[in-house]
Amino acid sequence: MKIYKKIIMHLILALGAFIMVLPFLWMITTSLKPLKLTYDSPYIFPKSFEFSNYITAWKSADFLSFYKNSIFVSICITLGTVVLSAMAAYPFARLNFTGKNFWFYAFLGTMMIPFYVEVIPLYKIIEKIGWLDTRRALIIPRLFSPFGIFLLRQYFLTIPKELDEAAEIDGASKFYTFWKIILPLSKPALASLTIFSFIFGWNDFLWPLLVTTRPEYTTVQVGISNFSGKYGTLWPYLMAGTVTSIVPVIIIFLLGQKQFIEGLTVGGIKE
Repeated sequence: MKIYKKIIMHLILALGAFIMVLPFLWMITTSLKPLKLTYDSPYIFPKSFEFSNYITAWKSADFLSFYKNSIFVSICITLGTVVLSAMAAYPFARLNFTGKNFWFYAFLGTMMIPFYVEVIPLYKIIEKIGWLDTRRALIIPRLFSPFGIFLLRQYFLTIPKELDEAAEIDGASKFYTFWKIILPLSKPALASLTIFSFIFGWNDFLWPLLVTTRPEYTTVQVGISNFSGKYGTLWPYLMAGTVTSIVPVIIIFLLGQKQFIEGLTVGGIKE
């Protein structure tokens, strides 16, 4: 009976994996289809493969500039989010002050506010201070992450407080304890937040589309949309650009996969 349960479980998992992989398979095969067969052929796998679609897509748009902008913006968002989230999470996890729980749950409550509700007032603020068409508009509003504060706070709670007390007895300041003890012990959670923040910054489409119009500030996601116009969509080139755009995300995830899973697992246990 146990064997049948395992077989059924593995079949369900295989079906789920296939459903998850199918869009990526369609994306890759479409990027290799000849343009004239994109609308005619109903098959996933084309009879002939056009690898030149990637070269055409790369040359048709300034993808090198798009990549540079996205990498710069994503790295800045990642570093800023990790640093600010860690600094905000530490007091919520290790210090005692008036209204600690209230402010923590207030931060947590902002996660339930959709970005589409915030986008208009946020855009108005950026416009008022003259940040439109600047990298500051792409980076600074995206540095504050309630999820990052929650994730790191939960992980910090799993670290024994005896370490703080021992450091205090030795004359260490709160900042020294945070920098030399808490952060080194929180590498899995920091790695998880780093991956999340990089993916968030890299995949962001709506905000860069709203606050930038100059080509020198265009990111990859906005640049890919240039293949879609009012007269139609160049699907092979659009998908070729999409395939190349996911490569950095895959590399980042593969490099930090172990720490990513460990950080989510351990950080979600302590309440």
